[in-house]
Amino acid sequence: MNRTVFFVSESTGITAETLGHSLLSQFDTVEFEQVYMPYINTELRARALTQRMQEAADRDGARPIVFATMIDNEIRDILKGGPCFYVELFEVFVDPLARELGVPPSLKAGRSHAITKPSYYTKRIEAINFAMSNDDGIRPDNFHRADVVLTGVSRSGKTPTCLYLAMHYGLRAANYPITEEDFERGDVPQLLYDCSHKLFALTIDPQRLQLIREERRPGSPYASLKRCQDDIRLAHQIYKRLQAPVLNTTSQSIEEISSQIVKALKEAPEGRSASVAETGRGAQLY
Repeated sequence: MNRTVFFVSESTGITAETLGHSLLSQFDTVEFEQVYMPYINTELRARALTQRMQEAADRDGARPIVFATMIDNEIRDILKGGPCFYVELFEVFVDPLARELGVPPSLKAGRSHAITKPSYYTKRIEAINFAMSNDDGIRPDNFHRADVVLTGVSRSGKTPTCLYLAMHYGLRAANYPITEEDFERGDVPQLLYDCSHKLFALTIDPQRLQLIREERRPGSPYASLKRCQDDIRLAHQIYKRLQAPVLNTTSQSIEEISSQIVKALKEAPEGRSASVAETGRGAQLY
């Protein structure tokens, strides 16, 4: 089954896209062609969009699905009148919330992603710059300034996780790659022990790691299954000495890994005495 999905908004469309993706993820037997349509903020643009809906309906043999966050009632009515299954997310969530709070919503477009708190926006930008400047152990002397430090073998997901933590949580994240030199001496620099209270280790299934490395360096010893197996085995020996929580990135998304890290940082006492047990889905506090 193929269906076209439109994410529509008067503003950036990020909210419509995020919520829409979450709902669509529950229907993995359907193939969705996703169309991102921000700034549909005039009646002319709305009518032009209904024409695109008709084209999609003719092509798919089924009306398209529209996830929208529209404030203007006239524009909303134009879209609702189009050949589509229309889901107005503000209508679904904001109106019941307003009734519960007893306060009318402001009905201003783009509020959730506007720079309404400049200090937090600045913090996120600084965190992104920090993550980029402290990637791959470039500046281990900066680990003391980091909110969180990740370690793991090459291609285990350290860099994208650091960037996600910076972009979405405003955390200064640094990472240290465990290299052949570390394996040869059987340990990592003392700097990692010094930041053990904010250190997390990433692991990954060797077969999955091989596929990732093979894309980067096809046919190389670096991408061989034996090398991947050895790297993971030796890395876990180091993790035990570090007493670091271990998170498995094999089948978890960056978002899931990041949320576990944030949860652990919030819940753990100073100096982090909480234990972490590795499970099939990654590390969980107990």
